[in-house]
Amino acid sequence: MPSSKNHSDLELFFNALADRTRLRLLNLMGEDEVCVCFFVEVLQTNQPKISRHLAYLKRAGLVKSRKEGLWMHYRVNEPEQEVAAQILANVRKYMRKDEQMIADRERMIHVCCAQEVPESIQGAPIPASLVAYQCNSSC
Repeated sequence: MPSSKNHSDLELFFNALADRTRLRLLNLMGEDEVCVCFFVEVLQTNQPKISRHLAYLKRAGLVKSRKEGLWMHYRVNEPEQEVAAQILANVRKYMRKDEQMIADRERMIHVCCAQEVPESIQGAPIPASLVAYQCNSSC
């Protein structure tokens, strides 16, 4: 018989995926480690709200965090259970075709390679997949 902890873990996992803002955060992370300041800038949402959503994703085991100096970084954490990992992979695949998710990724590229970087992200490490865009004048 499944334990109540398994039921709560399952519920937490699906509730984490049932919120648009949390999906947008997972989408922005992609395969990168991303500083909270980028989420705030790209989603135009206040830092406490972003942090609450990231904490929820962390409790659900969907993200891991790392602090480096002033910067708090988050990355997607693949679930240990094969079924959960497959569900997350399918959700991420689906998000790559969503208009808002595409627009969010494009906004992150523009924010990262802007001529005048917003003050809130000055000095923050740029996500690895976006480093190539930084010097590209087409941004």
